[in-house]
Amino acid sequence: MTSENASWQDRFASRASRMNASEIRELLKLLDQPDVISYAGGIPDPALFPTDVFAKAYAEIMADPAKSAQALQYSVSEGYLPLRRWIAGHMATVGVPCDENNIVITAGSQQALDFIGKLFLSPGDTALVTAPTYLGALQAFNAYEPCYDTLVLEGNRTPESYRETAAARGGRVGLAYLVPDFSNPSGETVSLAAREGLLDLAGALDCAVVEDAAYQALRYDGERVPSILALDIARSGGIENTRTLYCGTFSKTLAPALRVGWVCGARAAIAKIVLAKQAADLHCATINQMVMHRVAEETYDKQVARNREVYRERRDAMLAALARHMPAGVTWTKPEGGMFVWVSLPEGMDGAALLARAIEECRVAFVPGGAFYGEGRQENRLRLSYSLSTPEQIEAGIARLGGLVARMADAA
Repeated sequence: MTSENASWQDRFASRASRMNASEIRELLKLLDQPDVISYAGGIPDPALFPTDVFAKAYAEIMADPAKSAQALQYSVSEGYLPLRRWIAGHMATVGVPCDENNIVITAGSQQALDFIGKLFLSPGDTALVTAPTYLGALQAFNAYEPCYDTLVLEGNRTPESYRETAAARGGRVGLAYLVPDFSNPSGETVSLAAREGLLDLAGALDCAVVEDAAYQALRYDGERVPSILALDIARSGGIENTRTLYCGTFSKTLAPALRVGWVCGARAAIAKIVLAKQAADLHCATINQMVMHRVAEETYDKQVARNREVYRERRDAMLAALARHMPAGVTWTKPEGGMFVWVSLPEGMDGAALLARAIEECRVAFVPGGAFYGEGRQENRLRLSYSLSTPEQIEAGIARLGGLVARMADAA
């Protein structure tokens, strides 16, 4: 084989065939087109970032010879100790008593999902995921060649049915994954009863539970539901007896670009994740961890309150615009927090086809819903994010989109 005709496809491992481009990441390129109103990217508004606090933290660290030397040096894989201690204190506020040894810092919660897939999924094992589920989790798990089965949170499916399905596919149930608060993509929150039922199911299957808490802090109304890890601790008597891994992040509250997230769980599980971290990248950037610790100490609560105020207004604008402009036959979720509304189009209408026309005719973008399913794609769904749009942009874009949906429904 010569270099001229060599095929890289023939050289990749089998798992590489399951690594596909994110439809969302591709759609984010539309943000560079100023005339497009985009509801595609579920990303925070940069106008809300506490830029001055970050600038101050970087400047103070670099001005101190001892701190700057530490900030630019290699560090431990577990993460910067003061930051882990701050996170342990934060976890206590959500009902999770723990210490720094129950925390590992990761490059955003996305890296945490990759490590968890590596540790809990052998080829042919089954990952239980909600329908729909977070696309990034599917991408993280795909490299480890699992099968997927739908995690039914409100229903009568038995543990034995999950076990039998997994065995028929050649493996076991390795983990159950969900975003329980203001889910990406649906915006829905899992009820207390369903969370308790999930722990019952996981106990019967003896599998790990992965609680992706990326949006937990962004509640705008309604009563807070205890985290799954908190419920697990209450049942088991302490964090060391739990099976739940809580994935947290600063990306939706302070800023995403520093790539600082964490996993909280039993020390035995955290120790294995630390080994995965060592093999992957040794540790997260020390300076970013030090800066994030200072910013969190100074402004976390204030920043979260500001985010809630702005995003609540945009959520309300999105729901009001949908009610005004969507034709009969279209339904949507009514989230109590987070960044997303999940829209169900009339049966037979394809979200991807709607997107193509919406961009061309209306200059409006969103994410078609089919990408968010581990199995059994539903193509007449779409995800709208309101986090980056002003109420005026939401009104204008939804009016255009609603008119297009009405025309397509009339023509069907």
